[in-house]
Amino acid sequence: MLRFTDEHEWLKLEGDVATVGITAHAAEQLGDLVFIELPKVGARLAKGDAAAVVESVKAASDVYAPVAGEVTEVNAAAVDDPASVAADPQGGGWLYRIRLDEPSALDGLMDEAAYAAMPK
Repeated sequence: MLRFTDEHEWLKLEGDVATVGITAHAAEQLGDLVFIELPKVGARLAKGDAAAVVESVKAASDVYAPVAGEVTEVNAAAVDDPASVAADPQGGGWLYRIRLDEPSALDGLMDEAAYAAMPK
């Protein structure tokens, strides 16, 4: 199940852990990514916290936590090769995984149809 934020983050829930990344639209707007900073495993994030930073030749942008929880894993390959995030933002370019405090937190996020209909 994919869910989206209006800040162009996506998450995919598997059990009580969600994989989080930036959308293809965000990656396209940023352009060539040159640096990525991810949260530490074990970090506790509140919904809306700045969780990661993606930096391109154009600008740096915060990636916000779409839900509250504990970071369980980060994508070290994304740090080693930031371009991989732009190449496959909603696949192999994921950023981190977070164990949700409340599964009902997904209720406030958009599904794919709502995200696609949102003005960009």
